[in-house]
Amino acid sequence: MADSVTVHIPTPLRPHAGDNSRLELAGATVGDVLETLAAQHPELGRRLFKAEGKLNRYINIYVNDEDIRFQDNLGTALKAGDNIVLVPAIAGG
Repeated sequence: MADSVTVHIPTPLRPHAGDNSRLELAGATVGDVLETLAAQHPELGRRLFKAEGKLNRYINIYVNDEDIRFQDNLGTALKAGDNIVLVPAIAGG
């Protein structure tokens, strides 16, 4: 299991994460970390996941500036010191 990684919470999601801009969590994969995050902050979890284990398509996740969709999605392996960035899609015109 990875040591601590940093999860960066964007401003629109902070009210659902105890107003934290970042959290230190542990997990071997992105999925592990996001499950822990959702367990600690259920309202944020409801925004991240549309169903058990299925990411909401309007949430983009990056690990060290790399989109997890081009890696192993929720199975993307983590190492100590990695940065996970949550990016909600914003529509408009």
